[in-house]
Amino acid sequence: MRMSTSAIVARNVVWEGTSTTEPYEGGWAREAIAFVRALKEPVGNPGRAYVEVSPDGLNWVREGTSFALPANADEVTFARINHFGTWLRIVGEQPAGSSIVVLVTLHLKS
Repeated sequence: MRMSTSAIVARNVVWEGTSTTEPYEGGWAREAIAFVRALKEPVGNPGRAYVEVSPDGLNWVREGTSFALPANADEVTFARINHFGTWLRIVGEQPAGSSIVVLVTLHLKS
């Protein structure tokens, strides 16, 4: 039987400039989806989110997947993630003067 879980890694957090979620240890999973929801109307231009992986939860490298952050309140964007090793996190990058309040969840499945 396959296992699955969802983890909230950022809730009601204001992202400005470069921001990151809490790291999540998901080495047991074969695949993951990251969802980013705008909890309020974003200010300025929406930025981008990037998937980062780590061998130890301390040192991070971009995995190569990126996706747009939501442009409107309650909008959800996502990315599918494969071959991520053990540790995952999402990084948001906002242009100067822009910000977004996010709810970020990781959904993992074995």
